[in-house]
Amino acid sequence: MLISELFYSIQGEGLLSGQPSYFIRTSGCNLRCNWCDTDYASWNATGDEMTIDSIIAEVDLAKTDHVVITGGEPMIAKEMHLLCDKLKQNDYHVTIETAGTVSPENIRCDLASISPKMANSTPDERASETWRKRHERDRINLEVLREWIDSYEYQLKFVVDTEDDIDEILELLKQLDREIDSYKVLLMPQGITNEEIKSKSMLVTELCKRYRFRYCDRLHISLFGNKKGT
Repeated sequence: MLISELFYSIQGEGLLSGQPSYFIRTSGCNLRCNWCDTDYASWNATGDEMTIDSIIAEVDLAKTDHVVITGGEPMIAKEMHLLCDKLKQNDYHVTIETAGTVSPENIRCDLASISPKMANSTPDERASETWRKRHERDRINLEVLREWIDSYEYQLKFVVDTEDDIDEILELLKQLDREIDSYKVLLMPQGITNEEIKSKSMLVTELCKRYRFRYCDRLHISLFGNKKGT
């Protein structure tokens, strides 16, 4: 399995924000989000090949109960099902952070942190025309999103760049045709620096109040800045 980085930190986003967790970041992604803050695991995927046993050995050293599998897009990583099986056999709480474009196929996890990509994610001219078209084609898969929602404890995490994004989010929630509790819908300001996040925080706060969604901070950015291993 190609691993971008392994590290022990705290969960910075979502319902488990603040929870000490061991992070397994796989390398490789099937999308090219314009505002991606982990290009080393997506746009320019690099890393080291590691066996499942060697990954588990590193996790065990951290002495934590929570493991977060992230990327890139972890669901395209080879042997991901085996990794999750091994983690659950060792009684870890497993969160998978995914865009929800790849079927779970009965993967074992305790929380699916699903981040559907809105139109604001489509890459600019930095990406080739082929990637721009591929991203736009693949960024939303309603059938796969329903699979995740129907099969797992989940949260839906949306990146908000402008107020116009809310209409697209509301339309997606409608298209999913599921009873989704508002507390499971999280709105997060787009930004990879404290300044960017702060500039949009009041907008996102007002949207959360208006639609009774949850505000999703990026705690790791405020604590550590946008850098690896945090």
